[in-house]
Amino acid sequence: MNSTASLTAEKRKHAHPIVFMFLMLPFGITSGYATVTLAYLFKQIGVKMEDIAILGIAATVLGIVKFLWAPLVDGFLTLKKWALFSGLFTAVGMFAMGVLPIKESSLIPLVGIILVGNIGVSFLGTAVGGLAAHDVPEELKGRASGYYNAGNLGGMGLGGGAGLWLAEQTHSNMIAAGILAIVCALCSFGLFFIHEKPSTIQHTEVGKTLKHLFSDIWGTLGTRMGILALVLCFLPLGTGALQNLWAGAAASWNASSTTVEFVTGIFAGLITAGGCLLGGWICDRVDRKMAYIAFGLMQALCAVAMAYFPHTENMFIIWTSLYAFALGLSYAAFSAFVFEVIGRGAAGTKYTVYASLSNLPIVYMTAIEGFVFDSKGKNEIFHGAKGMLNIEALFAIVGIIIFLALLRYARVPKTIAN
Repeated sequence: MNSTASLTAEKRKHAHPIVFMFLMLPFGITSGYATVTLAYLFKQIGVKMEDIAILGIAATVLGIVKFLWAPLVDGFLTLKKWALFSGLFTAVGMFAMGVLPIKESSLIPLVGIILVGNIGVSFLGTAVGGLAAHDVPEELKGRASGYYNAGNLGGMGLGGGAGLWLAEQTHSNMIAAGILAIVCALCSFGLFFIHEKPSTIQHTEVGKTLKHLFSDIWGTLGTRMGILALVLCFLPLGTGALQNLWAGAAASWNASSTTVEFVTGIFAGLITAGGCLLGGWICDRVDRKMAYIAFGLMQALCAVAMAYFPHTENMFIIWTSLYAFALGLSYAAFSAFVFEVIGRGAAGTKYTVYASLSNLPIVYMTAIEGFVFDSKGKNEIFHGAKGMLNIEALFAIVGIIIFLALLRYARVPKTIAN
């Protein structure tokens, strides 16, 4: 076999990046159901936005610390087995969210259910992230990131929009959650198309496995690029925190339940997925760090425009849709940069370290924006719906300034994927 034929055969062993979109759908579906469907249903019975924001926080808070148990995925069993087990556990958690009735007393136990269900979600993200890092060539890492995030964010639209539609049509939270749980379970069939290679980390002795694992992690985190990516995780840039609050804030634009279903549900999922795919394609051609900055700025400008344009239902549709598209671009750029940094080895754990820490600004921005929305004052700039949007943009601009300053200080060379 000549060298050209060998290269062709090698390329055929890689999974198509689209597979990772289906594997990540359950990750997004459960989050979308909690932050859109349940948020809207609780808002309808008069629960305050500040309390509803707890659902969004519960849906993401474990993501901040999931790096603590991520080494289990790289150190034991195979990534495909972890993806299968966690995918099925996620489906069970999805169904459990529909068991309790929609009333204020259900809010706290529901938060507990979301937290437990997210244990499965956290392992799923680690396993699929590791599979993507190992099974996709470097020149396709941007597109793999695009599909990976299209599954996550598109799944949020499916879980939120389809979940709300199902809940209203069937008049049953349990039926809606049950149908989405079946969808989550079926997504595991994507594992048949993954070609997992033997682990370079695992050893017959647990001690040596852990030594290899943590040595590889530290070797990545200690580089200039690794440190820069770590800083990026903490900045309030491209977080998409407003996605957790659109359903509860819709009344400020006189948006109906049908509109909420439309622009925060399946339609938003498709737009966001489109942004992910385009963002991933762009990131295979330009510097991925600067792409993330540019996309985060687009999201901030979207928030400002929404704040000062008329608060009508049509404007709600336009600006939330543009925000969703910018969110897709931002998430794809962030993951593409992280995939570039982590290489292979204990890729699942390394990706999870960055991905989990990046949830912190989502949590604190959701809490801050929810508080600002409920706050009252004579100056609308930092109160109510307009204040919520202005705060989002202000924090993003601060994040951009900090990152550009660090980038110049670190003098990390630009990287352009070939």
